[in-house]
Amino acid sequence: MKKFMDEDFLLSNGAAWDLYHTYAEKLPIIDYHCHISPREIAEDKTFDTITELWLSGDHYKWRLMRSNGIDEKYITGDASDRKKFQKWVISLERAIGNPLYHWSHLELKRYFGYEGDLNVKTAEEVWTFCNQKIKECRMSARTLIKQSNVTVIGTTDDPIDELKWHESIAADDTFDVQVRPMWRPDQAISIEKSDYLDYIKQLSEAADITINSFQTFKQALSVRLDYFEEHGCTGSDHGLLYVPAEFADKTVIETIFVKRLNGEMLTSKEEMQFKTACLLFLGREYAKRHWVMQLHVGATRNNNSRLFKSIGADTGFDSIYNRVPLEQMSSFLNALNKEQLLPKTIIYSLNPTDNAAIGTIIGCFQESGARGKIQQGSAWWFNDHEAGMRAQMTSLANLGVLGNFAGMLTDSRSFLSYTRHEYFRRILCDIIGSWVETGRYPADMERVGKLVEDICYHNVNEYFNFQV
Repeated sequence: MKKFMDEDFLLSNGAAWDLYHTYAEKLPIIDYHCHISPREIAEDKTFDTITELWLSGDHYKWRLMRSNGIDEKYITGDASDRKKFQKWVISLERAIGNPLYHWSHLELKRYFGYEGDLNVKTAEEVWTFCNQKIKECRMSARTLIKQSNVTVIGTTDDPIDELKWHESIAADDTFDVQVRPMWRPDQAISIEKSDYLDYIKQLSEAADITINSFQTFKQALSVRLDYFEEHGCTGSDHGLLYVPAEFADKTVIETIFVKRLNGEMLTSKEEMQFKTACLLFLGREYAKRHWVMQLHVGATRNNNSRLFKSIGADTGFDSIYNRVPLEQMSSFLNALNKEQLLPKTIIYSLNPTDNAAIGTIIGCFQESGARGKIQQGSAWWFNDHEAGMRAQMTSLANLGVLGNFAGMLTDSRSFLSYTRHEYFRRILCDIIGSWVETGRYPADMERVGKLVEDICYHNVNEYFNFQV
């Protein structure tokens, strides 16, 4: 019987062991998409307890606790940190097969040096041990980032954000990690939202442009795109139910936008026509700026309306949408490609059954002289477990070019989540190692190791032009 999560964890053969420990293990991390607060990095946020560091803002863990019948006061409520930790341990002990079980123990190992098994019997020991470590080592946002060997972080930033925290970080010579803003214009596109007109006022003020037409709306976005570019932005990110392809001429779009500015609500078709026009405009802008466009699709948000009303968004009430019309995504990409203004694009779907379809779509829009221009994103959110990662990478290898893959990201709000890169790297090495061991790829370990290093680090560095 193998020891629990030892150095061979997830590595089932000799080639996998060699690939991970020789090539992947010591590589730095580029975390190109996350939801970490740049303010917390700028201010070098410190933590008082393992609960604050581990459970605050982590809706992955919150969902697991609710599934174990834990009262909300121990999750997002006003219970003490100690009681919240105890309830988390009770939940974790039952989570056999869940990636949170592995991630949590990797975090205990890598950041606290705890080699044991966290369970109800050891909970008090771990609580005391970790809190003492936090106090003695002054665990802070920056020390955790540096300890994780991170070289670049891509945050998630709205077009109206003044980016002052990014400026503060960039001006600080004592911290050499690149913290780059990533353009996330979801609010600018979500014309159906009840607070949309309020947002347009804020965008108008940020760009110093009076927005009274679709044309001036685009001008305002262009001003903010320039501002983000000046602050080191090289990529965008879109959170969409699906990528629409409801094309309309500019006169129709102007009419739709002015209608909404006048306080009127739109039909579903008008909403999709507007969103298509916005995405086309932005896609062209990204191409001209040589930015990466990330498209996250397939999440239905805030399904539990009662708890959403009392707790808010991003608290664990989202799920998979299983009817993403990928033919519309293909039509959208084709529209930009016809103009030769299709930017580098990464496509993520929350529905794992979309893997093969995405793998074939990306192959339609690759370009000579641009290796891996169109990417299938890593197994995302509800799929970043072992089975999901294996399925996504195997599908990509079967239908595309795994060697060009831009690799893993955390998509997290936690400063401890960098161990997910280790988890990914171990699985990657095990997949490739098994192909080498079974004669499916030559046992030229230097060549195979170079592929692993590229997938883990070098590909994404080149893809986003981070220059590290």
